[in-house]
Amino acid sequence: MTNIPFHHYTATQLRHLTGGIAVSPVLPFESPSAEISRLNENRGRLSLSGAQSKYSVLIKDGKFQLTSEGERGTHILKPALTDFENCTDSPANEHLTMEIARQVFHINTAANSLCFFKSGDAAYITRRYDYSPDGSKIQQEDFASLGGISADRYGRDYKYTALSYQDIGDLIKKYIPAWRIEIVKFFDLILFNFLFSNGDAHLKNFSALRNKAGDYSLSPAYDLINTSIHLPGDSVFALQKGLFADGRSFPLGLGNKDFYEFGLALDIPETIVRRELDRFTADYPAIESMVHSSFLSDHAKQSYYSLYHTRLVSFLRV
Repeated sequence: MTNIPFHHYTATQLRHLTGGIAVSPVLPFESPSAEISRLNENRGRLSLSGAQSKYSVLIKDGKFQLTSEGERGTHILKPALTDFENCTDSPANEHLTMEIARQVFHINTAANSLCFFKSGDAAYITRRYDYSPDGSKIQQEDFASLGGISADRYGRDYKYTALSYQDIGDLIKKYIPAWRIEIVKFFDLILFNFLFSNGDAHLKNFSALRNKAGDYSLSPAYDLINTSIHLPGDSVFALQKGLFADGRSFPLGLGNKDFYEFGLALDIPETIVRRELDRFTADYPAIESMVHSSFLSDHAKQSYYSLYHTRLVSFLRV
């Protein structure tokens, strides 16, 4: 583990990721560039949306290994981004954002951690939640699929252009029997994505899982990342129609009142909307602590916390 910046912050999450199984945080590959042909061969066996490279892995002999033909991966490996600003910070960015969501705001997130190539380069890794402990597949549908949204009908950028977040809420009410509970979880995710500058929360980054009885519930949150670290000036919302089905704009910037109205538009009771707004605008010293103990570079740490603080001030605007 020479030159591997591994410490307790990741050790704790690694145990959570593997269900307590002892696994080395060091990948059996020298570096992403050294293994690119093998990684790309493996990539073809994984059908997940998104522009970021994702690879199927499983645990063998105490290590994360790429899956071979006919093997079912249990985890998803995501090396650092390429061709964006602060690329090497992307694994730590996603890990930190996911853990703030889980630990501070109690959002149900996919189990995740960091691991490292032998070169010391970090990679993000997350456990698949679409398989039961007995190995049976759990049906997962993203909200592009549930809404019948496709490139054939809406064009290449369909996952960004076809619906608003209110429209996703309508799909939740249509397909999820316990929607009154799940719609609050969805509202919380929208608040979180705004506060932490996730400008890539598109239709395929929200999903529902179907149980054996045939009922849907929201999947754990995934792909939570501060996109402004890598795309300065990134849009506030991934969906071009924004929060509301009427596509309204916010020339003076978004504030508490706008999210309040959005919560009511989702048919969430007013008392619950106010409770969640208060919860997300409360003072959480743990956020600054987690940012500074993360694997982000010093520059990225400053940017990350500054972006959060700027959005929080905007959030508090009446």
